[in-house]
Amino acid sequence: MAVLSQIEVLHLYISPAHNFVGHHGRPPGESPAVEVPEISCVAGKGIEGDRYFDFKENYKGQITFFDWDVYELISRECNVHDKPPSAFRRNVITRGIDLNTLIGRKFEIQGVAFEGVEECRPCYWMDQAFGPGAFQGLDGCGGLRARILTDGVLRAGDGV
Repeated sequence: MAVLSQIEVLHLYISPAHNFVGHHGRPPGESPAVEVPEISCVAGKGIEGDRYFDFKENYKGQITFFDWDVYELISRECNVHDKPPSAFRRNVITRGIDLNTLIGRKFEIQGVAFEGVEECRPCYWMDQAFGPGAFQGLDGCGGLRARILTDGVLRAGDGV
């Protein structure tokens, strides 16, 4: 298992309800992604307090990661400078690694073990949630879906 010493955890978010899942053909929900200083990760279940906690057995998106550098790039490309990274509805905003390199790998951050499953592909809602062009701009760099392998706490502002 790779211990990621180069990764920084910049922001952490949870959301108690879905804004987009199940809303096709209707307006999005209005449940905010709430920034928190730490999250409690539960192996096989997800993040306590998040909409995907204990969602499905062996769910591939128990936790999601998003790269700060991608956020800055999309902000520039879409000319959007008034939306925080929470607009993308990912749980952990990181810096220091290409998240796509973690697909199919087990890794550890701050003593918590994860398994990278797949890219967190963007959906058409991204143009509405962030700005026109976000959906297309995030193709191939929408973040990482992962399973939580061990219980533990992630803290914002901490490296490994």
